[in-house]
This record gives sequence, structure tokens and C-alpha cells, in this order.
Amino acid sequence: MKQLELTIPNATGLHARPAKAFVKLVKKFKSSVKIEHGSKVVNAKSMISVLTLGVKHAGVIRVLIDGADEQAAAVAIEEAVRTGLGEPLDHAPAPAQKGKSAAPPPPPRVNPNLIQGIAASQGIAIGPIFKLERGEVVVDGVFEGIAPEKSKLQSALSEARRAIEALAQKTTETVGEEEAGIFEAQIELLEDPDILEEVQAGIANKQSAAVAWKQVVLARAETLSQVSDPLLAARSADMRDVGQRVLAILAGQKSGMAALPDTPIIIIADDLSPSDTVSLDKSRVLGFCTASGGPNAHSAILARALGLPAIVGAGDGVLELENGTAVVLDGGSGELTLRPSVEKIAAAQAEQAKLTQALEAAQAAAADAAITIDGTRVEVVANVGGVADAELAYESGAEGVGLLRTEFLFMGREEAPSEDEQFEVYRDVVTALHLQPVIVRTLDVGGDKPLAYIDVPEEDNPFLGERGIRLCLNRPELLKEQLRAIIRAAKFGKIRIMFPMVSDISELLQAKQMVADVCDELSAPMVEVGIMIEVPSAALMADVLAPHVDFFSIGTNDLTQYTMAIDRMHPIMAKQADGLHPAVLRLISQTVKGAHAAGKWVGVCGELGADVKAVPILIGLGVDELSVSAPAVPAVKAQIRGLQLADAEKLAQKALQCATAQEVRSLG
Repeated sequence: MKQLELTIPNATGLHARPAKAFVKLVKKFKSSVKIEHGSKVVNAKSMISVLTLGVKHAGVIRVLIDGADEQAAAVAIEEAVRTGLGEPLDHAPAPAQKGKSAAPPPPPRVNPNLIQGIAASQGIAIGPIFKLERGEVVVDGVFEGIAPEKSKLQSALSEARRAIEALAQKTTETVGEEEAGIFEAQIELLEDPDILEEVQAGIANKQSAAVAWKQVVLARAETLSQVSDPLLAARSADMRDVGQRVLAILAGQKSGMAALPDTPIIIIADDLSPSDTVSLDKSRVLGFCTASGGPNAHSAILARALGLPAIVGAGDGVLELENGTAVVLDGGSGELTLRPSVEKIAAAQAEQAKLTQALEAAQAAAADAAITIDGTRVEVVANVGGVADAELAYESGAEGVGLLRTEFLFMGREEAPSEDEQFEVYRDVVTALHLQPVIVRTLDVGGDKPLAYIDVPEEDNPFLGERGIRLCLNRPELLKEQLRAIIRAAKFGKIRIMFPMVSDISELLQAKQMVADVCDELSAPMVEVGIMIEVPSAALMADVLAPHVDFFSIGTNDLTQYTMAIDRMHPIMAKQADGLHPAVLRLISQTVKGAHAAGKWVGVCGELGADVKAVPILIGLGVDELSVSAPAVPAVKAQIRGLQLADAEKLAQKALQCATAQEVRSLG
């Protein structure tokens, strides 16, 4: 056995990113690897277990390695920790100076009718509260034997996986791909080796599957909630959500939210699970306030995506309120006003009416073109993830689809969809848009979004590996079948094909030739072909690529990530991955210039397209099309109608000369 004593040099300790890197590294070795910190010893191949250690900056860990390749593992682990586990070794926070105490916090605001929580999702809700109290799942402790209990567990895990995958797909179609990732991450929890090993051990000790699962998962969730890092602690809600779902299946009980009143209410709860939040009926739920949670909790993220006013972290006092208590919930300030006065209600109603009026005006004019005051038209289209999403896009006034994500057809299944199955979906999407143009992005998966039926070797950094067009070109039969389905569907409307993650002209030419070959095989006319600009090399070479495409679509999410070298899902660094950073804007500007010089148009299909601060800058840079989530279409169109192109161009030039994203956002 090899033993290492290592000091964690990372400024924020062994948090999510370095912990993930550590776990991924040790999984490459056959040896068992454990980490000891304080009084805890955990399996180093379990992400949840490593996180629960709560190792801080300069914390000391002992690594215990036992197996045939222990020497190689020890060398690799020691080097990885020494160099920061893939994270830059910034200076740690300065220690508190001895002899000096921090200034006392300001005295709390004394108002018995005001509860101050954390602003989670803007908007105002006025109405009575309803406390959501989830009943405890009653489990049967009868042990029927090791084999039957293991079978029950496996069946419950499979059923839970299917349910979570369905939630992910629903979320993709109705809210967005990023939000759906919340549920895709939950699936990983179902497969955590440490959790499954402990549950299996419980069954071996003659516990029923339900009892063993409950003990292990709830204990892990409680431990995770005590981690000092608030971002990691917030993930305990996901652990509980997954745990309750499996437990309900094992107990033969219905999983999901308790019945709500028929009248509009404001929900009060200790916390809301991600599945609860995405299932809220907005016709009855005006908003919600939770006792626990933070602005980075998944319930808060989903509330913002749903446009639902929300407050989190308001304290246990909200749980003592009586059902029916009248409140004003301000999701922008985080204030929950109890038993509001007539004047307070009037002021809240006035602000609510102002917001509603602006939204209604935008929706009323949603079908109208987005033309600036001085006569420049900007097409506003939608990002969609399925047929239902396409129907919503049309109803929202979208002028077409700027991005049809086809991944929903391929994920969460044991084999690839057939050509006919794909064709039917693409045809139905085109039909739902009533002859408006639809841009179909070919399969964009890879090491970071694995498919069970595609063998992709595990990669140290999947974002820099075999994904997008790279993966599909290496599996030409997979791509060819998809192209056949898309081109067959083109008979029913205007379809354009877009290839993701193109970084070099050779990839474009190879993919484009495949399109031409399929069109010849089907005796179909050539369709328009474009590429995503999401890799800096593509933006820098836009003038070279432009003559070979019909359009560009800038994926600002990935372009920002690759330009800034920051994982946009990183728990600490993600806030710095701002698409309005001047470096990203300069790449967008260069892309537009290269395209326009060749007579080609440019769209933007990342989150930046719906950012109020970004819209005038993008238009000022010459972007011709904005593709946003369907609910955002009316507001984006309304904003464009209030702009002067000349003013937008001046603003864009100022933005290009800024030094930081913060400076750009502070521009008038």
C-alpha cells in the first residue's frame, strides 16, 4: 500500500472543480484509492464522498492507495495535487489580522411584517401563502432476501432514471438546454459508486432496499448540506430530490409535489426540489419563498428561467406563517411583506402593472417585425429542443428557428434513433413553424455529453476533445443517417443545416461534401449549410470560412468559454465567463466583418442574444439575427424597436475599447 500526505494548494480548497479532477484521475487506476481528512475516510472514486470532506485551502489529506498500479497512481496523484488539479493556484485569502475584530454588522431592520430573504428571481407576486409540506415516504422494512432486494433496487434506479430523463427532456423543450443539465447531473447521482456500495452493504446485512437506500442517501444529503462552500451545500437539494424519487418507487408511493389549492397562491416551503420547481403550474403559483437555499440553488435557477418571482434563504420563520396569510413577494429585493397595508399593496400593484404592461405590449406586437427606429430589420428567431418548443416559438412571434438542438432525440436511450424516427420529428418541427425557416444543428455530443451506444474514450478535458462535428465525422454512418432524415424533411419546409464545433476549414469541407452526397442520393436540391462559430479559431478565420457557407451562427456560450478559458459551469469562475467581455465582442466583430465581406449573414444563438445589455451592442456590431428562447422573443423584439442603429453602432465601438466586461455593462 502507498500512502501520501498532501496539502491542498487551491485557494478555495477541494471544491467541485478540483474534486471532479481528482475523482476522474483516480478512476483511471485499478487500485483502490481512499482519502483521509480529519476523522473521515472516503472513497476517492466517489464525487459526493470527496465533496463531503469539505477540505479547505492548505488542508492536509492522506491518500491511501492499494493495488497493482499503486506506484503509478501515487506519482500521478501527487503531481496533480501539487499543480492544482487543473486549477490555477491563485493566492489564498489573506488571514484575519490578529488584534483586530471585524466591524459589527449593521443592526437588523426592525419590522415584524418584513422578512428579508435572498433575491432569487425578479418579479412581484401578491396573494395568500400556502405552505408546501411534503409527507414522509413510509417504507416497508420487510427483508425478502438479498437477491429480491437487489432486484428491487435496480428496478427502482432504472425507473427513476427514466423519470429524470423525461424531466430533462421536458425542461429542454420548455425552458432550455442549460436548465435541463440540472436533471442530467442528477442521473450521475444514481450511479455514484460509493452510494451504491453502501446500499448494497445494507442489503447484505438484511436491510430492505428501501431502508438501506433511505439511510445512505439522506445521510449523504445531510452531510453535503453542512459543507462550508454554499455552492456545494446547495447540491444537497439534488441529493434529496433523487433520494426521495427512488424511495417513493421502492415504497410503491406516488412521487412528486403535494396537491395545491385551486386558487392562486404563493408557495412557502423549506426548500423546493428541482423537479418540484420545473413542475409548478404558473396559472396557480404566483411565486415562491423558501426558508433555505441560495441564489445558486437549482430551484432559483429554474425560477429565473420560468419567469417566476422567487425568494430563497428567508429563514425558518417563514415556515411558522399560517396558510392564507396575505403577502407581497418582491423577487428583485428579496423582501416578503406580511399582511401588507393598503398603501403597500397599491404600490406593489402599480409596479406589477408596469412590468405586466411592458410584457403585454411586447407580446401584443410579438408577430410584428423587429425594425429599429431608423429602419434596420433584425430577425428574431428561437432556440428549440423539440416539437412542443417549436409550437411555442411560433406562438411567441419567432420568425423561425435559429437553433434546433437534435440531442434530445439521441440522449437517454440504449440505441440511436432510426432515420425514420428522426425524419418524423424534423418534419413535425418544420410543420409547426408554418413554412418559416428552421436551422437544424447536427448532433452535438461528445465526452462531456456521452451516449450509451457510442464508444467515446474517457477524456481528461472533454470540452477539448472528441465532440460536435469531430465526433460525427469520425462516425460517418451516424452523421449520414441524420443528414438523410433532415434532407427528407426539407421537402416540407425551409430547412438549413448547421454543423457545431467547427474549428478548421477541412472539417467544414468534409461535412459539406457529405450533405452534397446525400442530396444526390435522394435526388433532392442542395440545402443551405452553415456553421456554429463557437471556437476562437473559427472566428479568427471567418473571412476564410465565409465563402464556403451560407451563414454563420455564433454560439456565445461556448465562444466565451473557450476565449476566456473558463468553464461556464464552474462554481467559482463561471461569473467571470461573461459574453460581454471585450475579447469575446472583438471575435464577434471579426466574424461579422468576415461574413459580410463575403455577402453572408450572421446570427447569434447563445444566451447573450436575450441579454438586455447585449442586444444593442450585438446589433451595433452588425449581427443580422438573434436566436433566443421562445418566451424571450416578444421582449427582444420590443427592445429592438426602441433602438437607433446609429446609437447602437457607437455603443458597440465603445464596448470594443473597454478593458473588462464590467466596463461594457456600465456603458449607458
